[in-house]
Amino acid sequence: MAGQETTGTESRQAREPSAARVAEVLEAIGAGAYVVNERGEITAVNTAAERLLDRTAAELLGRDAHDLLHRGPQGQPLPATRCGMRQAFHARRTAQAAEDHFARGDGSVLEVSWLVTPYIPADGHGEWTLVVFHVPHREAGGVLPAERARAAMSEHERLALLAETTTRLTSTLDVEATLRRLVDLVLPRLADWVVIDLITDRDEVWRTAVVEADGDRLVHHEDLEGPMPPVPEESPMPLSRALRGVTSAIAGPQTYERAPDSGIAVEQHRLFEVTGMHSAAIVPIRSTRAVLGALTLGRAGKSGDFTATDLPLFEDIARRAALALDNARLYQRQRKVAETMQNHLLPQMPQVPGLRMAVRYLPAPDASQVGGDWYDAFTLPEGTTALAVGDVVGHDLEAAAGMAQLRNMLRAYAWSRGTPCSRVVERLDEAIMPITDVTMATLVFAKVTAAEGGWELSWTNAGHPPPLLITREGLARYLTDGHGLLLGTGVRTSRPDATAVLPLASTLLLYTDGLVEAPGSTLDEGMNRLRQHAAALAHRPLESFTDELLRRVRPSGHDDVALLALRTPDR
Repeated sequence: MAGQETTGTESRQAREPSAARVAEVLEAIGAGAYVVNERGEITAVNTAAERLLDRTAAELLGRDAHDLLHRGPQGQPLPATRCGMRQAFHARRTAQAAEDHFARGDGSVLEVSWLVTPYIPADGHGEWTLVVFHVPHREAGGVLPAERARAAMSEHERLALLAETTTRLTSTLDVEATLRRLVDLVLPRLADWVVIDLITDRDEVWRTAVVEADGDRLVHHEDLEGPMPPVPEESPMPLSRALRGVTSAIAGPQTYERAPDSGIAVEQHRLFEVTGMHSAAIVPIRSTRAVLGALTLGRAGKSGDFTATDLPLFEDIARRAALALDNARLYQRQRKVAETMQNHLLPQMPQVPGLRMAVRYLPAPDASQVGGDWYDAFTLPEGTTALAVGDVVGHDLEAAAGMAQLRNMLRAYAWSRGTPCSRVVERLDEAIMPITDVTMATLVFAKVTAAEGGWELSWTNAGHPPPLLITREGLARYLTDGHGLLLGTGVRTSRPDATAVLPLASTLLLYTDGLVEAPGSTLDEGMNRLRQHAAALAHRPLESFTDELLRRVRPSGHDDVALLALRTPDR
């Protein structure tokens, strides 16, 4: 069975009836819990589930819970036909299982016990289902009780922790995910508190995380986070030395009771005062290239202070965190450069009297923020409006460069007066191999012409998903004519043309396959989903239609999405 990230209860609320009240109720449950709607999509989730699943609410809400979470013992996808939870969900009955498996955000498999039961919202709308789960073997899962965490770790446990740290922190290229996993690794097994101070690209210090382990809950103290004063160059205070990469140290409230030598010392005095920490270990987060920040582990309510013998383990953890953070930051810089390049490559839409157009480009989050999906629209000499959406094989800068070559060549060939769409694409296909770096590509190339009493569309399709036409009455159909081979096969063949009338106030949708393809579902299912939602949104203004359609339909983000929507006038 079965986001935009915010904080607190609001981040776990889906935009459905009673979601706000449901989210508040789930927080009172002492185990992981989420609610799904009649489609099996997660509509509300509590913080315990977020922590156990290593996924934020934004990564859970709106997703099909079975496809996203349910797995076999070895992590293999579990067919819906073999899923007892799914069967109980469809039968609207209560069921439970003592041993099952969920997929965590870091790729590991979590052994769980669950209970599923029908849930009727307070306002009576919809048929929802409540899922409550917990981890029966917490120690086997690597989350140690606080009492045992205080005991000295054996060499085997130390090595196991370091191996887990390396695996979990290096399996993501997202800075926030890295920090979240680091907090989960050290709390509560090593400390009551964790504080992470990071040095930004502008050499400013930002207190990024202040988190407390309160039993099984992790409490984020955002009031203690934020910008920090500059790092003094000569200060002997522990945090200042760690942020300069000098050394690790053990500190306590008495360390910062003397007259402060800097603004950072003032903030540290406040930190000890507010948190009640009686002992803290402060170590640099240092990569091979630079000092990235400092990691502070603190003890408050329990007896026993940190000693110098604890520092080597904490330093090892911080070094692994530094490697992961350094890689994540480099990756994000690359994404920013690539995104800037993509924005310059994608064109501005022309102003065509009577026609409205909206375009969107969404990169795959796990790619380099740029790829081979593209759209284009331009006016031809005879007054016709040309439209194109295509997909060059690849999800990297090379694919983006090939996309730019293909788009520019298409524009040049399309400029020939009176040339039908099929002949333009035939010439483009002939030129791909000898002139460009593109191996293969798909494309829909179309022309929109003002006709007596309306508008006419002519097009040819080179192996691309078919355009979707939606009338203002909500009738939606795919334009499957004019279909031919994709580009770059080396096969020389004539390509078909097709024509269709565009009714008044109708919407034409050209898109790439990232909008309709998703792991675990068929292409037919994706296209049916797109047609259903497009028809339901036909009455929306074009910009709203486009944004809401992407929000509802876009799959899990494994592929780029380029979309071009055109609407004809209503009279």
